[in-house]
Amino acid sequence: MSERRSWLEGWRLLAVLCASLVALSLWIASMRQFEVEGVRTVIRFTARSSLLLFCLAFSAAALARLWPNAWTRWQKRNRRYLGLSFAASHAIHAAAIMTFAGMDPAGFAEATSAASYVFGGIGYGFIIAMGATSFDRTAALIGPRAWRALHLVGGYYLWLQFMVSFGKRVPTMPLYAAFLLPLLIVLALRMIAMARDPRGQTVPAG
Repeated sequence: MSERRSWLEGWRLLAVLCASLVALSLWIASMRQFEVEGVRTVIRFTARSSLLLFCLAFSAAALARLWPNAWTRWQKRNRRYLGLSFAASHAIHAAAIMTFAGMDPAGFAEATSAASYVFGGIGYGFIIAMGATSFDRTAALIGPRAWRALHLVGGYYLWLQFMVSFGKRVPTMPLYAAFLLPLLIVLALRMIAMARDPRGQTVPAG
């Protein structure tokens, strides 16, 4: 028996999430008259929305394997669109960062470092590559083995980058430790699902 699909699936889900992210980002910036502090608030907001969407996509296969139910099956069916929504959230994040750099070069220089350019650039490279290969035609072009390697390595790299980005703020802002909890949970879920897989296969990241 086929499972009943909800209205919020596939491309419709992606469209709703992207429209919501854009609308919320504009609303947040407008609360500060689109000045520097408003742009910086958008940067923080999209960092957190990206974290949420990443965790939903990164944990989808593991949750569906460990606790199969209507929600986890929905999550697994839509992990491609959750992943693309994560990419959209991080695109807005990048646009806000570039806007901040143009509006306040001195503040931007103080808030960034050479390491952030290098490791952040690698992260965005993975996001672009993973997003570009999240379609059947492009996935077929690179082949299943290359697709799996890209999404597996890219997923764990982005997980590590989130851990570092949020973790480095914990000493001065202890509440940031709360953002590490979902990252640790999704990693644990993937490790448990991997250990329980009778075929010994890893859980795809994408």
